[in-house]
Amino acid sequence: MFIIGLLIFTSLPGIGYYQISTNEVAFKSEFHQNAIAEIADQSRQADQKISSTFVFIKRVTDLIKSAQQELSTNFDGNLPDGKGEWDVKIADWDVEYYVSEIVQSSASGPIQNNPWLWFMLTFGLSILGGLLYMIPKFYEQEGIKHDGIFHNSFTRGLKLTVRSVFLGVVIIGIITYGILKLQDFLWPAITLLLIGVIYYLVFYKQNARNHNPPKSASPIHTGWLGVIAGTYLIFFYILLYWAPNYINNWIDMVDPISKALSGNEASNWFLYGLMYTIIVAVMGIRMWSKYRHNRYQKIRTASVVFFQTAFAFLIPEILVRLNQPWFDFKNIWPLDYDFFFDYNLNTLVSSGGLGLFMLVWGIVLIVIAVPVITYFYGKRWYCSWVCGCGGLAETMGDPFRQLSDKSLRAWKWERYIIHGVLAFAILMTAMVLYTYFTGAGNILFINSYSMRSWYGFFIGAGFSGVVGTGFYPLMGNRVWCRFGCPLAAYLGLVQRFKSRFRITTNGGQCISCGNCSTYCEMGIDVRA
Repeated sequence: MFIIGLLIFTSLPGIGYYQISTNEVAFKSEFHQNAIAEIADQSRQADQKISSTFVFIKRVTDLIKSAQQELSTNFDGNLPDGKGEWDVKIADWDVEYYVSEIVQSSASGPIQNNPWLWFMLTFGLSILGGLLYMIPKFYEQEGIKHDGIFHNSFTRGLKLTVRSVFLGVVIIGIITYGILKLQDFLWPAITLLLIGVIYYLVFYKQNARNHNPPKSASPIHTGWLGVIAGTYLIFFYILLYWAPNYINNWIDMVDPISKALSGNEASNWFLYGLMYTIIVAVMGIRMWSKYRHNRYQKIRTASVVFFQTAFAFLIPEILVRLNQPWFDFKNIWPLDYDFFFDYNLNTLVSSGGLGLFMLVWGIVLIVIAVPVITYFYGKRWYCSWVCGCGGLAETMGDPFRQLSDKSLRAWKWERYIIHGVLAFAILMTAMVLYTYFTGAGNILFINSYSMRSWYGFFIGAGFSGVVGTGFYPLMGNRVWCRFGCPLAAYLGLVQRFKSRFRITTNGGQCISCGNCSTYCEMGIDVRA
C-alpha cells in the first residue's frame, strides 16, 4: 500500500493539462498585465491545451521574456509620469514570479477537480501502509532492534569509493547549478577553494601528524536499494527548492488543507511542511514500536513530534490566518539564517506588539536560552528534543543511524566544515545587518545580497536539504547535523567550554560489544 501511494504521488506531476490563463495572477503593474496578455493573444497560446509540464513552462517563460523585452524597448528612457522603472518594466526577479503564478492559475485536470481524492490515494495510502507495517511490531519481542540490518540492501550503506564519488558528483552539480542560477562566480569559487583547503588539512597535514587515521568501516557490497531511495530524495529536494513549478499538482493537491489552516493558497513550502510533519508523526510511531521498552526514547520521540506539529507547522499557519507574521518559535539563529534579513525585521517591527515580542524572543533564544540550557543539559536538548531537522533524523532517518562514519578522519572533516559554516553564517549576518542599518550593499568587494543568496542556495537548500536529507540512506541520518548545522556548531562550542554535560562510559559494566559506537548516529566513537 505504501509503494502504491508513493508511485501515485510520483506520477502526479504528469497528470492533467495546462491552458494559459492570467485571470487569477496578481500582477504587480497594469503595464505587466497588458503586455503579457497582448502577447498571449497575438500568439494564440491561450487557445492551446498543453499536457506536458515541461513544454508549458518553457512557453510561459518565453512569453514573459518577450513581454519583458517589449516593455524595455517601449519605455527605454521614456517612463510615464509618476511611474518607477519597475512599475513599467518587468525585472528579472519578476520573471520567475510570473511564471509560477501563471502555471498555478493555468493548471486543470483531475487533481484540481478533486484534490482530496488524490490526497487520500497518495498520503492516505502511504500512511495506512506504513501503520499496517509498524503496528504488529508492538507485539514482537522487545529489545531486538538491529537484527540483520547490515545484510539488508536498503540499510547496508555504500562502499567508501562509491560514497565518495556519489557525494562529489552531487556537490559539484549543486555548485554548477548555483553558478548558472545566480550568475555569480565569486562565492562558488570561494566555496571550492575552502573545500580544497579542508581536503588538504584532512588528508595530508593531519595524516602526517596523526599517522594515517583509519578510514571508515564500509560494507563489502553497496546497498543498491538505499542508493535508489537516496536518489529519489535528492531529486525530490531539487524539485522542491529550485523547480517548484514542475510539482504544481502536488501543491494543488494540498491546497484545501492550506486554505483551511491559514486561508492562503498552498505553496511548495506548505507542501513540504505538511509532508515533514506527517512523516515525523508516522515514523514517530515506528520509533515507539522499536524502542517501546525505553522510556527515554519514547518521551524524546513524543517531544520532537510535538514541537514539529505544534510549533513548526500549526502555530505559524494559524498566526498567518490571524494576520500575524509566520513565525516558528523554536527555530534559532543561525539555523534560522534569515532571522535578521531586512524583510523579516521589517515584518516583525511593523506587526505591533506581537511582532516585537517575536523579535525579542528570537534574540533571547540566541543570547540566553542556548548558553543556559546547554550548560545544564548539553547540546542535545535542542538537537534531539526540539529541532525539526533532528526530529526528521530521529524518526525517518532512524533505519540508517548505523551508517554514520565513526572514523577519526570523519571527525576531522566534521570539525572543519561545521565551524566553517558557522563562520560563514556569522559573516553573512553581519553583512546583512550592516546593509539594513546603513543601506550600503557593499563592503570592499563583498556584496551582502550576493552573499546571502549564495548562503541560502548552497547551505540553506543544497547542504541542509539535498545532501542533509537525501543522503540519509547513503551516509546516515545526521549528515546535516554533524557536518553542516551552524546552530549545532554554536551549541557544541558552548558545551565544550561551559557545560556540566559529558558523555562517559561505565567501565565496570562495559563488555566491549561496540554497539554504543556502532549505532551512535552522531558518529561518536563512544568506546574510544
